[in-house]
Amino acid sequence: MTDYKNKIAYQGEPGAYSHLSCNVAYPDMEPVACESFSAAFAAVENNDAALAMIPIENSLGGRVADIHHLIPESTLYIINEHYQPVKHCLLGVPGSSLDQLTHIRSHPQGLAQCLSLIEELKVKPVSSADTAGSAREIKELNDPTQGSIASSLAAEIYGLDILRERVEDRLGNTTRFVVLARNRVEPDPQDGPCMTSFVFQVRSVPAALYKSLGGFATCGVNITKLESYITDERFQVAQFYAEIEGHPSDKLVDTAFQELQFYSTKLKILGTYPANPFRSQNLPG
Repeated sequence: MTDYKNKIAYQGEPGAYSHLSCNVAYPDMEPVACESFSAAFAAVENNDAALAMIPIENSLGGRVADIHHLIPESTLYIINEHYQPVKHCLLGVPGSSLDQLTHIRSHPQGLAQCLSLIEELKVKPVSSADTAGSAREIKELNDPTQGSIASSLAAEIYGLDILRERVEDRLGNTTRFVVLARNRVEPDPQDGPCMTSFVFQVRSVPAALYKSLGGFATCGVNITKLESYITDERFQVAQFYAEIEGHPSDKLVDTAFQELQFYSTKLKILGTYPANPFRSQNLPG
């Protein structure tokens, strides 16, 4: 039996982009497919896997639904981040060709990102639960009129032909993942740039949000992400998900957090982790 310490959980079917991200970021670990994000979280919480690879946002589609609720409510910590280029391929059963296709299957986001291809081929788009699932579906159908938009890994796993590569409308489509673990693992700030993710709520008084974030401005701490979402059924409690550049042990970051705590009713640090080199490689100019 394989040790759980060598396993990394992900949501989706084999061949999904989350699976591909596991292979790229942790090539020595065994990827474990899970039906849902909750199941991937549970795999780590129950010691069925050491890590979970979870998508948090996409450069075209924005934030991934439910993740901003699941992470704060879990007992897991963010220990790393990974940026995965999304390179869609048009797949078909062995021996099929482009002129035979009448339908193309994929996740709705995958279809939306390849509208030019769908229009060019004059085919009917068909929604599937995920990209890898659509590849499995056409493999099972074994019908040359059915195509799939999925990864090259899905083509390899399900024995499909790649009819055309890079079929997305816009190049540069990238998904950002966070890596979760049961225990907090913080990098040494001397080893390089760090990121810190946290959630907080503020008192329902005028300018509370403005004042709570004032310490970050005063201390020169860069906030790279700030999103709000409702957490109660009466639509009166807003929670904020934020990410900053820096480590809580940094004096200026610590001072900013102290001021935030003065104005907030809840503060939870979700993790501090190394800043992925992708960030510095994609700075303007």
